[in-house]
This record gives sequence, C-alpha cells and structure tokens, in this order.
Amino acid sequence: MFNNIRKDFPLINNHPKDKRLVYFDNAATTHKPKNVIDIIPRYYSLYNSSHHRGIYDLSVKSTNIYETSKNDIKNFINAKSSEEIIFTKNATEALNLLAYSLSKQYLKKDDEIVISIMEHHSNLVPWQQLSKKIGSKLKFLYINKDHMIPESEIKRKITNNTKVLSIVHISNGIGTLNPVKKIIEYAHSKGAIAIVDASQSIPHIPIDVQDLNADFLAFSGHKMYAPFGIGVLYGKKELLDELPPFLYGGDMIEYVYEHDTTFAKTPTKFEAGTQNIESAIGLSEAVNYLKKLDMNKINKWEMELTSYALNKLKPLDYITIYGPDDLKNRGSIISFNMDDIHPHDLSSIFNHFGICVRSGNHCTQPLMRYLKINSTVRASFSFYNTKNEIDYLIDCIREVKRRLI
Repeated sequence: MFNNIRKDFPLINNHPKDKRLVYFDNAATTHKPKNVIDIIPRYYSLYNSSHHRGIYDLSVKSTNIYETSKNDIKNFINAKSSEEIIFTKNATEALNLLAYSLSKQYLKKDDEIVISIMEHHSNLVPWQQLSKKIGSKLKFLYINKDHMIPESEIKRKITNNTKVLSIVHISNGIGTLNPVKKIIEYAHSKGAIAIVDASQSIPHIPIDVQDLNADFLAFSGHKMYAPFGIGVLYGKKELLDELPPFLYGGDMIEYVYEHDTTFAKTPTKFEAGTQNIESAIGLSEAVNYLKKLDMNKINKWEMELTSYALNKLKPLDYITIYGPDDLKNRGSIISFNMDDIHPHDLSSIFNHFGICVRSGNHCTQPLMRYLKINSTVRASFSFYNTKNEIDYLIDCIREVKRRLI
C-alpha cells in the first residue's frame, strides 16, 4: 500500500545496504520524513525571530508561522478553534499541566480520580502525587483476562464522586485499544471531566475530539513523525478559560504590578516563555504529511501488518503474546515474551540482526506487576514497515530458539 514511502525517510532510505535496519520501535518514537527535517533549517535560515513580541517583519512572520501551525493541529483533530490548542514540551508536560491546574480549580479532599492500570507513568504519577497532596482518592480500572477493561469495571469504579477520568487511548505496554468514546460518555453521565492520553493513537488512527467529546486530550509530536520537544494539549475552551496557568513568566501575562498579575487569555496563558517554534512548525509539517497519506489508509495498512505479525507469532508455542486477541481491540503494538530468555537479552540479540525493538516495562510498571511479569519485548509498527520485515523478525526468533533453547 505504501510501496514507495520509505524514500521519504532519510534515515531508512540512506541506511547502509550492507547493514540491515528493521525499525520496530515506533511506539517509542518515529522516524522523520524529509519535509519535516528540512523545515527546521529553513525556519532558522529565513524566519528566525521571537514570536509574539516584535512588530518588525521577521517577528510577525515567525508569529504567523507559529499560529498557522496551531491551526493545522486544530484541523487535524477537528477542534472547534485553534484557541483550544496549547503547545507543550510533550504529552508528559500536558498531563502534568492538567493535574496541577485541575487541582486548583476542581479537585478537593475525598474527590475521586479514575485512571486505568494500563497508564504510562506520565498519566499515573501526576495523579498519584496529586491525590497524596490534596487527599483525593485514586482509583484504577483493571483489565480482564482478555486485557480489556470490562464494562462492569467502568460502571463500578466511575461514580458520582468521580471528578476526573484520565484514560489511555491505546496502551503503549500491551497495545489495548480502549473504547474511549464509550468511557467518556459514561464519565460525563457522572459529572466527571474526561481526559485522553492519545500519544499512541494519534499517529495511527483518525482522531476527532468533537466526536469523542473528550474534555482534554494530550499527545507528543515525536511519536507522530514530528521533532522532539513539542506536544499538544487540546482542551474545550470553556474549561481552559476556567483553569489557572501552570507556568508563570513572559508572554502568558496581561499586566504585571508589584504585588499582582493578570494573565493573558487562553491559550497564551498556558504557554509561558519563548516557545519551541521550529518544532511547532515541524509538527505542522508532520500532520499535513499524514493528512496527504490519509489516516484511514495508514490505519488499514498498519493493522494489516499487525494481523500478519500476530498470525506468524501465535503458532510459536514458546512465545507469549500480551494484549487482546481481537484485532479490533488493539493498536499496532505487539508485546511478547520468549520462554527462558529475558526480554533484554532477546532485544540485544535482535539488535545483532539489525532489528530495533523495545524491551523493559515500557514506563508501565503497575501494569507489568498486575500481569505478574517484569518486562516484555515490544514490536510496534508504522506505515513504512513491511511484511518482509516481519518475516525476518520471525526467522530471527526461530533462529534464537534453535541456538539458545
């Protein structure tokens, strides 16, 4: 489906022919297409200046580029307004922003915060530490034997006392695709604010925040073919308007007096200091690149790759696969273990064969403990991966089995 796409990615396209590179660590970060890479030196060569501060031509151009980037993100996720888009350093910062600001405005002692056992530490530790600080109750949605959150668990844990639900869309640990629209609807029926960590879904499936009816949604740029150092927090404007700032300093203020300060309007009040302009325009280039490819076509091919890999792995009785069996309930992530070989050792062996996978707990230690394991090997796919690469992975697994077990 994407036969010629690899030429767009210099690191893949220019890799030495005598040294194999099979990159299956896309859940950690993706490679960058040439148009994204090229926009960075172009910005510094032609437009470099501080945004929002000068009335000279360069500053105005820099500001316009920055705001255009924000509008591109708005269109990509179908937000109502670019005022609902806040640029952050990454999803981690976006989620910490919410934990801090919501604690000032909405949360108090004995209120309930509900998250899932699948959360990345970035969507667990902020709520954990907040609950300790203000005395709120942190509750977990647990998964069943199919590695899904059962409906009974959702209805039992989300109550009239729940003030915040924060849920991962696709688990980076085991690949579970959560029915977030349905969970959000139930959370809203109980009066709760609903937050979605879309870090693993945004580069793989179409996201429509209005259709999901999420109150807030966070993601990182580097996982969706954009540079490092840029992330997005989407929030409904009426909610953002009510929240206090997270950071204080330049640009986010209206007036400063010796003993008092008034703040700028949304979203500027959440973007203190000089922003990462070059990465913002890199993110804009990335989302426009994805739009040209068509997110539905991307999802179709990546799930075809996932299905192909699962069908190759399942007959191997020495491989344990984690995540739902039903393809419609998972993303393009496969976590697995091999009998009698530590995941770190297996990952190291794969590296010898030129295969890049992630091993470890994937920043989901509570999930690993719940599954009674310490770590897994994780293969995560992108549209630039191929079935031939999956065949090679399977051949290498068989070779490891032959030599070491």
